[in-house]
Amino acid sequence: MKAPRRTVWLFDLDNTLHDASHAAFGPTNRAMTAYMVEHLGLGHDAASALRQHYWTHYGATLLGLVRHHGVRASHFLEQTHRLPGLEADLRTCAHDRAALKRLRGRKFVLTNAPRAYSERVLAALGLTGCFDGLLAIEDMTMFGQPRPKPDARMFRYVLARLRLRAHDCVLVEDTLAHQKAARALGMRTVWMQRYLDGRFRGTLRDGINKGRRSPEVGVHPCHRPPYVYAKIKSLQTLRALR
Repeated sequence: MKAPRRTVWLFDLDNTLHDASHAAFGPTNRAMTAYMVEHLGLGHDAASALRQHYWTHYGATLLGLVRHHGVRASHFLEQTHRLPGLEADLRTCAHDRAALKRLRGRKFVLTNAPRAYSERVLAALGLTGCFDGLLAIEDMTMFGQPRPKPDARMFRYVLARLRLRAHDCVLVEDTLAHQKAARALGMRTVWMQRYLDGRFRGTLRDGINKGRRSPEVGVHPCHRPPYVYAKIKSLQTLRALR
């Protein structure tokens, strides 16, 4: 009799493992708008509107810039994710960090963010050693074109690259579109909601990064779509899903 296969966990990074709405999304959006002003010759308002349009239409501003303006992906990512002082603004939940370290099974970070940024965040949060690997947007290129989440071709590529079966994997995400694509391939999907409603007050360490914030991203509806296996507000809950 074969031993049961262990669960393989695929974790998003921003607004799943940390409060990116507080620390990163605002500065990153401003940096992307400034990049488009400089390199596309647009006014600030036009650049901001186009950035949002590409994010809504493609799931990533980068895709619109590559497809319609010939922007080099590596240059855009490096220029827009420098984020000086990022580490001082990062915050997460200490209980979630402990739960990750206890969680059994292989664990990978699967993020549309660039590698350098992702490594900075994981190191600052003390999470680097929790994961068996990191798959960033640079790893999501097919036939010379970026294919970030929720591209189903990219999910298939990741499964093949890591020699995984879809039904052994659980994708933990804050973004519903990514979960819908993963579920269609046979993965279980977990909707992480801790950082979506703008009320998180946790800290990276006691006495650091305290205070409220105003959310800079939209709030998802509270219902659970049929393609979502579970809805959680704490990573501690994952132990019950194995």
